[in-house]
Amino acid sequence: MKKTLFTVLIVLPTWLAAQNATIKIDIERSIGDIDPRIYGVFMEPIHFSGKRFGLPDSVQFNTLYGTLYDPSSPLADENGFKKNYLEAMRELKITNMRWPGGNFLMGYNWQDGIGPKDQRPARINLAWGGTDNNHVGTDEWMALNKAIGSENVVCVNLGLGDIKDAVYWLEYCNYPGGTYYSDLRAKNGHAAPYHVALWDLGNEVDGYPWELGYKTAEDYVKTGREAAKAMKSVDSSIKLVASGSSYYEPTGIWIDWNRKVLEGLGDKIDYLSIHRYWERSDDYYAYMGQSAMDFEEKIKVPAAQIETARVKNGFKKPIYLSADEWGLMARNTLSVLPVAQCFNSFLRHADVVKMADFTMLTSLLGSDTKKGTFKTPLFYIFKAYSNNCRGISIDTHVSCDTFNTQKFSGIPYLDVTTTYAKETNTVFINVVNRHKDKAVTVDIVTTSGNFSGKAEASFIAGASLNEVYEFDKQDQYVPVKKMVDVKGKQLTYTFPPHSFTQIKTGITLK
Repeated sequence: MKKTLFTVLIVLPTWLAAQNATIKIDIERSIGDIDPRIYGVFMEPIHFSGKRFGLPDSVQFNTLYGTLYDPSSPLADENGFKKNYLEAMRELKITNMRWPGGNFLMGYNWQDGIGPKDQRPARINLAWGGTDNNHVGTDEWMALNKAIGSENVVCVNLGLGDIKDAVYWLEYCNYPGGTYYSDLRAKNGHAAPYHVALWDLGNEVDGYPWELGYKTAEDYVKTGREAAKAMKSVDSSIKLVASGSSYYEPTGIWIDWNRKVLEGLGDKIDYLSIHRYWERSDDYYAYMGQSAMDFEEKIKVPAAQIETARVKNGFKKPIYLSADEWGLMARNTLSVLPVAQCFNSFLRHADVVKMADFTMLTSLLGSDTKKGTFKTPLFYIFKAYSNNCRGISIDTHVSCDTFNTQKFSGIPYLDVTTTYAKETNTVFINVVNRHKDKAVTVDIVTTSGNFSGKAEASFIAGASLNEVYEFDKQDQYVPVKKMVDVKGKQLTYTFPPHSFTQIKTGITLK
């Protein structure tokens, strides 16, 4: 079965006639430094009841309890977290984790989650239903980040919570000692402060149809300013993330929200958060192309608003974007390719997107309720970016055929980014061929220096777009590697239809 699949992927005559295209790379055309914080994850205890997205079974499950955290499991570490997930996150080199929400956050009292576990109160999960025994609280989240090797991003409750709750939480985490909450941390077994640097001021506060403690932009700015002032009094070194819009209703209110928040909080914050999940469509090209343009739009508009607010208000300190919730339920080839396109969007805007958190940690592995977890193409695509795409993002010119959708025209079939590691003179070229049926043959040309040695292409595709990934087929999901001849300034490669390919090559500059 494995050999048959690879034959379908590699042998060109099984595809429709290839298009021709050109990719030009100029190392001197830098977009910006790639911040490793774009390789983060988001995590919250979401309770599901009923049919799982994209899967035929019907179960009761929680994204945290029993999935990632299960002290009774033979896979559990000393803190109750499953080692299969911890090992996977370390392999992915996850840089940060945003917690504890999400919608869950806006009804959460952090003080329920500290102290002896048998004394912690069980609460109704106000956002998702079910109950939360609070066995994973602040100290456990910290232990999880330490086990992964990632940085904490803590979200404070500015929904149903208040500013004092946020201040006390910061005191518990960061204050050295000698105060009520810092001493309480020591009493709970953690004498040294956690030194959490990144703090979110609420979650999706503009989402009034779904969010607990929704506020208008004006009210959020007032609350956010006072929260920033009070929290900085506890620890002046922290960096703050304001809640950008996540409510993309059709009248453009989301644009007004971001403008008001930036003008009202811009002098207090370091990041503006954006949340965007890939738009679904039954039409292949609308899903692969129109949704990609939408994702780009949700980055480009707030990026322009940041620059406008900076000029208008004279802000001295830079403000960056934090895409701290993004993703989709990636169960098959069709739903995995957009993940590569999202990463390409972050790299194309490396000058302004400086943090990102994939939703969520536990979804980066496939899961079979009877057989366990396994690595799907989603895992391998994430790894291709998080392990390799460091250094500098390079502006890349692409000339190829295009297609149109109802909303957008001139969408290129190829979605391409390039990264350059100066220390090793290594280039990684990331290519999604969005064409459903046709391969695309591409001349890749460098206009600065020469390619050196042989190039290696690693690609992920599937004979079926919609076949759900299965535990028993996990060996078939490992990326296929192929050596590519290099001739000075050029290499030529044929990208399979509906595929992701990453090409690694050395480069010798003039």
